[in-house]
Amino acid sequence: MRIQKTCLSCDKPPKGRIDKKFCDPFCKSGYHYKKSQEYAPKFYNKVENLLKLNRIILKEYNNACMTMVRAEVLLNKGFDTNFFTHYWKNQKGDAYLFVNEYGFLKRQENGREKYVLILSQENMNT
Repeated sequence: MRIQKTCLSCDKPPKGRIDKKFCDPFCKSGYHYKKSQEYAPKFYNKVENLLKLNRIILKEYNNACMTMVRAEVLLNKGFDTNFFTHYWKNQKGDAYLFVNEYGFLKRQENGREKYVLILSQENMNT
């Protein structure tokens, strides 16, 4: 076993056990934080952040149980239609994509791309 003579974070000699690597919890935390920043964010972190952003955007624009919004409004805010948690098909066969309780459906209306925003209802689980 290699014995650490100085703190891995601040290079001061640690006090206490002979095999100690850090002089205090702050140095240990700082060292591991710096190490984690060296690597690109994990894929699941990126997905989770995009889902959170999508939910925030859908919540902001869905003032009622059903709202229609121009696509460019959502997309300019950073909305990404590729990230959703589940889907639901209505009786007409339209597939609403959901981010938690907020759903959206792409529509063409008067030559413009729009999204129908809905809020999940109990009867959608069946």
